Amino acid sequence: MNIQENISLLPYNTFGIDKKAKFFSVAESIDDVKNAIEGAKSKDVSLIVLGGGSNILLTQDIDAWVLKIELKGIEITQEKDGYLQVAVGAGEVWHDFVMHCIANDWAGVENLSLIPGTVGASPMQNIGAYGIEIKEVFDKLEAINRATLALETFDWDSCKFGYRESVFKNELKDQYIITKVYFKLDKTPKFNVSYGAIAETLKQMGNTTLSIRSISDAVIQIRQQKLPDPKVIGNAGSFFKNPTISTDQYDELKEKYSSIPGYPVEGGIKVPAAWLIEQDGWKGKTFGSIGVHKNQPLVLVNYGNGDGLEIAKLSKEIRTSVFNKFGIMLHPEVNFL
Repeated sequence: MNIQENISLLPYNTFGIDKKAKFFSVAESIDDVKNAIEGAKSKDVSLIVLGGGSNILLTQDIDAWVLKIELKGIEITQEKDGYLQVAVGAGEVWHDFVMHCIANDWAGVENLSLIPGTVGASPMQNIGAYGIEIKEVFDKLEAINRATLALETFDWDSCKFGYRESVFKNELKDQYIITKVYFKLDKTPKFNVSYGAIAETLKQMGNTTLSIRSISDAVIQIRQQKLPDPKVIGNAGSFFKNPTISTDQYDELKEKYSSIPGYPVEGGIKVPAAWLIEQDGWKGKTFGSIGVHKNQPLVLVNYGNGDGLEIAKLSKEIRTSVFNKFGIMLHPEVNFL
């Protein structure tokens, strides 16, 4: 395992923030992960795990060991009449995995096309889009216990999935490193086109026959129209979670703001954060080298020379402003380092 010192993390985060890591290594095997855990302990520094770097905001140089996970591999581990169990290395690029599924007619993840990041982060975040969440196709995962170096298995219940949440973001935060994820994928697709503009986009594209590929194509087109490419404009996708508020609070806001959208969910009404931010006047605003994206106010952007602290400050100002106007506190999806 090659250990580098004082290396720039610019190529390893989609916000394009230039901060340094005290130590840096890449894990291509279980042994590499274990060696990094022990190496960080021997140097008396914390170990920070990176996947695709698409869900972090670097606000300072990292006085720690940064481990880039690149464990690869996609294989069928079980096959039954209606479904396949597919094991995927945590370092596989998520969208590449989705495209692999579509090429092989494995259904279930097509609505999650073009989401940035790696497979290992998908259950940790319980990623979701266009009516689908990872928990719906998740079977189990394997992860290394940082304290014991043992490889442990977590089933669906053990992961305690919530909205953009799992046990690995809460009580088990920083205690495990995910190495492999097992998905339960359908041989016969169950199409989901009811969320967002998928059905309308399929019409516009002239797709009259539903397939997992046509749905993926529609999702990709929608995302490309709404979201900036991080290779062109630095960003981490959706910066804030969509908040859930009580039915009473929603009804009060509906009287004042008749166009406020809301979707019944467990625990109340989910309100789109993008709507709140746009109505509060933030959409398209720029502040030097950073700003709020002109097409999607849920996305904060770095136009080239922005600093992580500036973006963190902007996110705080947006949260305060939205709370003052609507009485709703937004919470970041992005992890601040």
